[in-house]
Amino acid sequence: MSATLRLALLLLAVAVCQGYQSNDIDEEDELVYEPSKYGSLWPLPQKVRVSEVSFKLPSASFKIVDAKESSAGPSCSLLQNAYRRYYEYMFGSVRKPGYVKSRAAGPSEISELQVWITSADSECDSYPSLTSDESYELTVDQPNAVLKASKVWGALRGEKNINSTTISDFPRFAHRGILLDTSRHFLPIKVILANLEAMAMNKFNVFHWHIVDDPSFPYLSRTFPQLSQQGAYHPYTHVYTPADVKMIIEFARLRGIRVIPEFDTPGHTQSWGKGQKDLLTPCYSGTTPSGTFGPVNPILNTTYSFMRQLFSEISSVFPDAYVHLGGDEVDFSCWRSNPDIQNFMEQQGFGQDYSKLESFYIQKLLDIVTTTQKGYMIWQEVFDNGVKLKPDTLIHVWKGNQQQYKDEMANITSAGYHTLLSTPWYLNRISYGQDWQGVYRADPQDFKGTEAQKKLVIGGEACLWGEYVDATNLTPRLWPRASAVAERLWSAKEVTDISDAYSRLSMHRCRLVERGIPAEPLFTSFCPHEYKGV
Repeated sequence: MSATLRLALLLLAVAVCQGYQSNDIDEEDELVYEPSKYGSLWPLPQKVRVSEVSFKLPSASFKIVDAKESSAGPSCSLLQNAYRRYYEYMFGSVRKPGYVKSRAAGPSEISELQVWITSADSECDSYPSLTSDESYELTVDQPNAVLKASKVWGALRGEKNINSTTISDFPRFAHRGILLDTSRHFLPIKVILANLEAMAMNKFNVFHWHIVDDPSFPYLSRTFPQLSQQGAYHPYTHVYTPADVKMIIEFARLRGIRVIPEFDTPGHTQSWGKGQKDLLTPCYSGTTPSGTFGPVNPILNTTYSFMRQLFSEISSVFPDAYVHLGGDEVDFSCWRSNPDIQNFMEQQGFGQDYSKLESFYIQKLLDIVTTTQKGYMIWQEVFDNGVKLKPDTLIHVWKGNQQQYKDEMANITSAGYHTLLSTPWYLNRISYGQDWQGVYRADPQDFKGTEAQKKLVIGGEACLWGEYVDATNLTPRLWPRASAVAERLWSAKEVTDISDAYSRLSMHRCRLVERGIPAEPLFTSFCPHEYKGV
């Protein structure tokens, strides 16, 4: 069975998803949503030229192949894996047995998609990075379509977005991330993998893995196995083994996604203290210990010996050039109560300014991480508190109302640092109605500053914190709201039409549903293929 598509709606790397349109008036916004001339393209490519010509895709004989000139051939498992994956997306529900090995294309058929990697070094066996080239060009003509990219990362992006005669595409921002929290609720491996798959469908390229926090420590450390034995919800069923972590990293790599782990200190570390004696600060009630503990104890040499060993392991387990070190929301009350901390503060001349003690700790931690040859990301408090930072530090903005986070972006970039934004994209926060629209309108470069400052913004991340999220509701809460962030970070700055976005996102949401992703609806409507996972 062949799939007939208008060329303007041709998506060689997606299942057919048409017919999902709502021309109802949204009572909130009083907009009438009309079909988009770009069909279901999401995120919208930088340059698209639409044709009215129609073609057939013969499922029995259509092929995705390496172009003869390509520097990446059959030995490139990353591309071969992608070919199988996207062929299944296109024809999984309609193909019939009996693959035709060779047949001349009919007068209105596309017989194959040729993938041409033009650079001598395809980076097929590498990991994606902040500087990876994700650009691609697509030409669809009879009998063949040609997808041309300098590196394999561009080919991965292009395969998901064949939708017209020609496309010339590249991301607006290099860092387009999703943060998932696996401490407040443990997320099974299959849930993480399913959302990595959804991320690839939306051109996200960073999985920010907030792997540990106060409630639990599910990361099974080879160096300090007692951290998860004592700090995880369960030492066997609720941990990520070294094999699990390796599998997740490789699954992500094959989809052009970086995995950046976050080990947040000195706060958010209650679970750490269960398996590491003397790591946390004993809190006092008057002159006696209260039996509770606060942040990491910054005055002990053993603290830094532990951190040196742990981050040495982390740097070898996670191949990305960056690790997220947190540094947010440090409660000073326990430090204030501890007489040993008070004496140390006096010796150091810190007075009663406990942000100086936090900076003292963070500075020593940054020096440790620097020896592992890793770059680091930190939450904005570290910058706000005046810690000395390396020039290549990435500062992650998450706090404040709209004006406050815009001022923060301006301050960080005026100081010459690269930054990324999450404040308007905390998707764990939900409200009644089409809240994707506010998510869609937020722009990380929308602050007062020079063009040079704007160029220091590397992108952003949608965050899904886990207090009220686990395997039962994570995916529908995240998608397709995160898709709105995806387009803001990939597409041109001028792509802001809410009506057009609604039309395309509605069909894209149906495409996710057909592929087994239980993405929640935008508004009243229906999909040609409703979700079968219930």
